[in-house]
Amino acid sequence: MKLTKIMLGFGFAFLYFPLVILVIYSFNESRLVTVWSEFSVKWYFELFKDEQLINGFLLSLRIASLTACASVVFGTMASYILVKFGRFPGQTIFSGLTVAPLVMPDVITGLSLLLLFVGLNELIGWPSARGATTIWIAHVTFCIAFVTVVVSSRLREMDGSLEEAAMDLGAGPVKVFFYITLPIIMPAIMSGWLLAFTLSLDDLVIASFVSGPGASTLPMVIYSSVRLGVSPKINALATIFVVCILISSTASWWLANRFSPASGGTGKTT
Repeated sequence: MKLTKIMLGFGFAFLYFPLVILVIYSFNESRLVTVWSEFSVKWYFELFKDEQLINGFLLSLRIASLTACASVVFGTMASYILVKFGRFPGQTIFSGLTVAPLVMPDVITGLSLLLLFVGLNELIGWPSARGATTIWIAHVTFCIAFVTVVVSSRLREMDGSLEEAAMDLGAGPVKVFFYITLPIIMPAIMSGWLLAFTLSLDDLVIASFVSGPGASTLPMVIYSSVRLGVSPKINALATIFVVCILISSTASWWLANRFSPASGGTGKTT
């Protein structure tokens, strides 16, 4: 038991000690990120003056939100077809093509999409230029696979007798889906949305292939910046991300415990 705790401590230290160092050095006054001089918050002010980083963040946020929404719609449709429709001609091929981006290297996916957009431009004149739209299409392409896996697992665990009972009482397939199936799988859909949002926000390789001038996402801006040396502004930006993630994770954990039936939470205040 003691050895287990020691190994767990080493594991947490390996994962989170670099983040702690990053947060500490984001308050370093020196321009050299590895040399501590004195405490300062000037790099946070410099960060919000950097239009390139701000524009890259806003573009990434917009693309990630749209990607997550589209991926949830198409991924849920694919999951419903694979789980509820049983065997049908081409099911194996459809299933394989749906989850193929999970095991496909990002370089191959990015290169294939680049060739696709170039070919479409020569054939039908669209897209006339690569930018935010092509990045969005590329992100939806590989995020659908992750959403499909998450939602499909929930659909397979779902009690089908609930849907059968609703149809026996006169509800049509569409009404059964929206009133019975959808509320039950909603936690999986939300998980898929968050996963797709995170993957899109974090992507660098695929976006580098399908982007164009004036469409640089935040990972692309950061990568271009660190090739010339790590700026303290990057530490400040990473610290803001870490704080936001900690706050959202803590809030999610608190809400889950407050409203969980297992913990006796009802969500009501007295």
